[in-house]
Amino acid sequence: MQTQILERMESEVRTYSRSFPVVFTKAQGARLTAEDGKQYIDFLAGAGTLNYGHNNPKIKQALLDYLASDGIVHGLDMWTEAKRDYLEALEEVILKPRGLDYKVHLPGPTGTNAVEAAIRLARVATGRHNIISFTNGFHGVTMGALATTGNRKFREATGGIPTQGAAFLPFDGYMGEAVDTLDYFEKLLGDNSSGLDLPAAVIVETVQGEGGINPAGLDWLKRLEKICREHQILLIVDDIQAGCGRTGKFFSFEHAGITPDIVTNSKSLSGYGLPFAHVLMRPELDKWKPGQYNGTFRGFSLAMVTAAAALRTYWSDDKLERDVQRKGRIVAERFQQLADYLGEKGITASERGRGLMRALDVGSGERADKITAEAFQRGLVIETSGHDGQAVKCLCPLTIGDEDLLEALDILEASVKAVF
Repeated sequence: MQTQILERMESEVRTYSRSFPVVFTKAQGARLTAEDGKQYIDFLAGAGTLNYGHNNPKIKQALLDYLASDGIVHGLDMWTEAKRDYLEALEEVILKPRGLDYKVHLPGPTGTNAVEAAIRLARVATGRHNIISFTNGFHGVTMGALATTGNRKFREATGGIPTQGAAFLPFDGYMGEAVDTLDYFEKLLGDNSSGLDLPAAVIVETVQGEGGINPAGLDWLKRLEKICREHQILLIVDDIQAGCGRTGKFFSFEHAGITPDIVTNSKSLSGYGLPFAHVLMRPELDKWKPGQYNGTFRGFSLAMVTAAAALRTYWSDDKLERDVQRKGRIVAERFQQLADYLGEKGITASERGRGLMRALDVGSGERADKITAEAFQRGLVIETSGHDGQAVKCLCPLTIGDEDLLEALDILEASVKAVF
């Protein structure tokens, strides 16, 4: 296996290649194939970018047909057939059936681009600057998004330049199960001496991804929406990792029955691993002036083609969401069994998540790293998240077959028992 040029030329900033130090050559469905022919079941799926698996044949065919027709590949924000088809699919398959009325902003193609656009839009629309974020929240690493990201590792990478424009509050459960952290938020908003500037918006993940797969309670989310409405604060749901079906609904906030003012999507939005992002906003919030927020790759037609194909293939009925919820119950049960096993060994562990966005929290990053390293040797790609990297997380393709799913869970169980 030739890795010399990769090790020599790629920056030290690389991460995943350190955990999985092989050269991958092919991928199909939920499986990756390395240069030496060994196959791995993929429980990372592009950090949640490949919800429909690698090289999904139905989505790939739409891409191949479009390329064969000499369709527009890059069009800035000019009108193209690909854009029209994507917006039609989004409205017909996703928005109308859910009673949602949003305009669509196509920024640059990454999640952090979408978050930057969303928080700037909130400031433009309200005339206020402050953005409320939550402990363990992750919203991106560009300067505006980073100001709303809690992890010290990323914040320290600014080289000492302070992040500005955001205030942090405790996420649901941060102070323990007995404490409703929104009591604190309401107290701050009602006290003119609290020091909290009236926010333009609150940005929240309904299930925190990089923060450790922490699901917000549904009642907590409903109350958060109510507080925002009462104080005329915009509610932004960052659905970049938890969206596109990951939790068992297309939008993760559907479980709580809330309607955000602004929604960000990226990761699995293209359905094929192509970079793509959008910001959804209530029509009256569209206060942008032409070109006020743009990006060269906001017109990446190939991603729009695959996104439209993914929406029509998987979201025209409820078959996929029911299957995700079924598989999620399987993963939850197996993770709970592992948590119980670790508990018998004197290691405090827990299972949590929603849908197929789940984690086994083993209490420390060192323990979690031992498990994932062992799992990789046995043929499973699985990563960690959380403030200490203590949560072994499941982000497998939503379309994973039961055989692959159960084999992966067996590998994980064997890995945990081999290490502990």
